[in-house]
Amino acid sequence: MPAPSQYHVFSLPAELLNTLTPRNLFSQAQPIESEPLDPPAAQASSGSRACNICLGAVFVDVGEQRAHFRSDWHRYNVKLRVKGGAPVAEVDFVKLVDSLEDSISGSASSSSEDDSDESDAVRNLLQKAKISSRSRSPSSEGPRIPQTPLAWFHSPPSTQIGVYRSLFRSSAQPAEYLDELKALQQGGGPEGRKWAMFMTAGGHFAGLVARVSLPEGDEDEVEGAKKKKPKRPKPDVEILLHKTFHRYTTRRKQGGSQSVNDNAKGFAKSAGAQLRRYGEQALRDDIRNLLQEWSEEIDQCERIWIRASVSNRRIFLDYDGAVIAKGDERLRTFPFPTRRPTQSELARCLLELTRVKTSYLTEDALRTQDEEYLASLPKSKPRPQLTAPPKAPEKEKEPKLSKEEELLRDKWTRLLDMVTRGRLDALKAFWDRDGQTLGGVDAPIPDWTGERCATLLQLAARTGQEDVTRWLLEDAHADPTVDVPTAAAAAENAHDSDASDTPPTPSGSRTAYDMAASRAIRDVFRRSAGAHPDWWDWLGAAHVPSILSKEIEEGREEKKKVRRKGLKEKVKEREAREKGRASPVEEVIEVTLEPKREEIVTGPRKLGGSAGSADATAGLTPEMRAKVERERRARAAEARMKALQR
Repeated sequence: MPAPSQYHVFSLPAELLNTLTPRNLFSQAQPIESEPLDPPAAQASSGSRACNICLGAVFVDVGEQRAHFRSDWHRYNVKLRVKGGAPVAEVDFVKLVDSLEDSISGSASSSSEDDSDESDAVRNLLQKAKISSRSRSPSSEGPRIPQTPLAWFHSPPSTQIGVYRSLFRSSAQPAEYLDELKALQQGGGPEGRKWAMFMTAGGHFAGLVARVSLPEGDEDEVEGAKKKKPKRPKPDVEILLHKTFHRYTTRRKQGGSQSVNDNAKGFAKSAGAQLRRYGEQALRDDIRNLLQEWSEEIDQCERIWIRASVSNRRIFLDYDGAVIAKGDERLRTFPFPTRRPTQSELARCLLELTRVKTSYLTEDALRTQDEEYLASLPKSKPRPQLTAPPKAPEKEKEPKLSKEEELLRDKWTRLLDMVTRGRLDALKAFWDRDGQTLGGVDAPIPDWTGERCATLLQLAARTGQEDVTRWLLEDAHADPTVDVPTAAAAAENAHDSDASDTPPTPSGSRTAYDMAASRAIRDVFRRSAGAHPDWWDWLGAAHVPSILSKEIEEGREEKKKVRRKGLKEKVKEREAREKGRASPVEEVIEVTLEPKREEIVTGPRKLGGSAGSADATAGLTPEMRAKVERERRARAAEARMKALQR
């Protein structure tokens, strides 16, 4: 009888198989994969070492615990927990791994480049988990039991075995798993059971066809041969065909294939991109040619295991003349993390799938483990009782307007637009035609317009339209004594313009003059008050502080002219003083430079004159010395030009 940890899934002992009972979801033992151990030792270690983050992971020894802490599954759960997320079960993590383009290296990786690829892969998984968590539906009441990839069975008094669910039929229910396991011990045909396994990622490909159970009748032959001469036993697993190759399809440290990058960022034109596109095409052709070459063996296979990303799965399934149909019942994905596609990795996965997982726990230990396992699961928050929100008061429906009211609103809208934009010509024509129908120039602006002004004059003054304000005062005879509405006056008082030079009135009421946006607008009111003093109470109710007549404006202009004239005279005096200071310098220049003309003609000399020339500039300011030096150099240059012409 083989060692318990070496049980083969297709050749379980009959005495063990007949005593198995399925375990329910609330009492699933955890896998213990190591060297053969005595049941007491395994039972003691299972309770002492466990992962507090990953769902229900227990270990036999420190080496296995350290390997788990270095695995991508554990690191992914740690980062999820740091960000406030819930950890995922191993089967869920495997499904996430299958959706990635690049491979995720396991703890057996030895190169630093593989470690960096691990970090990139975990980072991509975290980003996907963040996106998917937004649309996650609320969980039901009570703890959520994660579905593990293993189906566990119990054999009294203290033996448990685990088998991957992927080995059973896809339509099989958990209650039928024991019957499925017993069916695996029978049949197989004259050729035995065959599996096909394929992996591709990052330009790497590995594939094999293996016999996972002996053909029918071989065991009897072996037993009969023992009487004559013992023969070497046949292995449980035998690799019949295998192939690996690699193409350049991904850029190192960048991740993703060239086709995915082209779809996301556009068609790249570099030489490397061209090579990667060629590598993708060559890899696709090589894989499909290999599948066609192995078509007979693949047709005899009971299971077909494929590890590939969503885009790479099309290489195997979605094309004309495909050897493997897209909806084939035999298709499976690997229910555990895998490393880079290699021949040794395929052999490891084959052994992992066909070897039975064992555990040794008594009934009491199983019950205790189940309770601790359920207690460690994240409990969902109780759903708050949703009370019907109070009904918001229904908005009163605006009464339907008649054609006359709609026409009136249209006129007011056009009128206000002309005033605020200063379109005086259009405003005059509109007012001559429709002014009286709106109630006159002092008619209050309707509330539905949202304006905080009472009249058109106040609106023109607030928006700074000088010509419109003058026309309203002089031609339309608008009333400047109308008060601004109370709410608008309070808002104006709260943030008065800095340009306003009129103090607020004691009563707090404001008029069109108080709302003037600039001094030019206020001058319009003052001129109108000076030209027509008997029209309105300008200095009282209109809040105009003083009038502005032509004489006052002329006096203001005279003052400006006198001020400008005084400024010009001061400028002339300053220029005269500067010239007076500069005149003795010019005489010095003439006296010192005239006798040196004849000397310069005799031949070229060094710029700057003789050493005695510094006495002529003594006592001058730096600006005057610069002028002397420029004149000296200019005359020296003229002399050299004349000498060259001779």
